[in-house]
Amino acid sequence: MRHPILSKVQSDIELRNYGEATRDIYLRACARYLGFLGDKPIEETDESDVRAFSLHLSHARGLAPATVNTNLAAVLFMYEVGLDRPTSRRQIPFMRKPKTVPKVFSREEMAAILAAAENARHRAMMSLGYGSGLRVSEVCALRVRDVDSKAMRLLVEDGKGGKDRYALLPQPTLSLLRDYWRAHRPSSEGGWMFPGPGGRAAASAGEARRALDSAMRGAGVEKAGRSFHALRASFATHLLEDGVDIMTIKSLMGHSSLSSTAAYLHVADVAAGVRSPIDSVAAPWAQGSRTSSPPTGRSSSRPTGSPRGRGGRTARCSRAAPPSSAATSTAARAAATRR
Repeated sequence: MRHPILSKVQSDIELRNYGEATRDIYLRACARYLGFLGDKPIEETDESDVRAFSLHLSHARGLAPATVNTNLAAVLFMYEVGLDRPTSRRQIPFMRKPKTVPKVFSREEMAAILAAAENARHRAMMSLGYGSGLRVSEVCALRVRDVDSKAMRLLVEDGKGGKDRYALLPQPTLSLLRDYWRAHRPSSEGGWMFPGPGGRAAASAGEARRALDSAMRGAGVEKAGRSFHALRASFATHLLEDGVDIMTIKSLMGHSSLSSTAAYLHVADVAAGVRSPIDSVAAPWAQGSRTSSPPTGRSSSRPTGSPRGRGGRTARCSRAAPPSSAATSTAARAAATRR
């Protein structure tokens, strides 16, 4: 029997117009917490129960910090909104997440993976992830009407955070979509590009993930923790390596924060072809020669052995250099005028 609080949480989520994915994740997390409590009424719980639940997820179940934090956010929503009970956030801390670099494919691996796809449908799905930078949910939710072959772009409706955006439609991806369309002629009630069984809903994210796993095995590419999201990460990384402006990539990816896009700078080989300033002053002394002295730069015009004043600054010479003949004659004329 469903706990009454879950119905309250669901209505609270719907009133806030959260996405379906958020609703499902929150409801599962709250149900998981209620199961952890067992027979203990939720009205008799406090922060210590939530802390114990967090440790249970982390230690007993071995969940990643990001997953634990998602469960905590749902449980806190249930307390603070569903039950209208304030909580002490200092007593229920979110776990610190390790800062890892995104996992990506090389260009050679991507070529092999696309070639190893089992069918035109799966190849088109993966091409949208890598060629257009779509999330797996956005690939599955794509409709035929969203493909604009004249402007060579895709309309991504109701993406993450309920945002719409336009994505790239490269020619190879368009060709793969047309090959798939000619071979399958998909039809569905919602006009999905990739309809699920019976055509009553869009394809599942599980199908797209399994298609990638199968293609990786066929191409001999190790999984190494890389999921369908690695296609999207590879899209951003390779664009950075090709010199595309980071703000353009941010827009194409649908990121709200630039920091999300900047994470790919840690993966992209942006240093390729970049010369260090020391390359422009390279000399024999940089190669270990003992007989050569360093070259003199513009900011180091002081001759070797010149006296230095306090603080390392070059001291002024006590004897000024003799004036030039032109300067002497000019001074003489000025003196005669004064006389």
